[in-house]
Amino acid sequence: MYLFTLTLHSWLRWAVLFLALAAIVRAAAGLGSGRRFDETDTKLGRYFTISLDVQVVLGLVLYGVLSPITQSAFAHMGDSMKNPILRFWAVEHIIMMLVALGLAHVGVSRPRKAATDAAKHRIALVFFVLALVAVFAAIPWPFMADGRPLFRF
Repeated sequence: MYLFTLTLHSWLRWAVLFLALAAIVRAAAGLGSGRRFDETDTKLGRYFTISLDVQVVLGLVLYGVLSPITQSAFAHMGDSMKNPILRFWAVEHIIMMLVALGLAHVGVSRPRKAATDAAKHRIALVFFVLALVAVFAAIPWPFMADGRPLFRF
């Protein structure tokens, strides 16, 4: 169960990143062209946020139930905070992903309240970029000390 969930979590990151980039490009293009904020903009932001919701739920299952890394970190939390790898998994990864999730949700909800299409595009752009930065910062890239492979099989 652990390896299946971890693999699914690993692969879903690509959908999250693709949808984030697509939503950002669409918001930037809409802002630059003065295009109306339409249903496609709303749906793309929603799809990005839904994919991130699913990713976070899978991550929480790993974090709280399945992962031997976090179980070890929780068993010796004081020592884990001194170890950068365990601290990343026990604290930094989850906090950054929850921050990204919150930013993505704001990027979907706040444009509805904006008065102009330009403001809607700008709000979506800012919050989706911030969410993507948080996601990039929290992904365990292969070049990191305890990095993960780009594609898990």
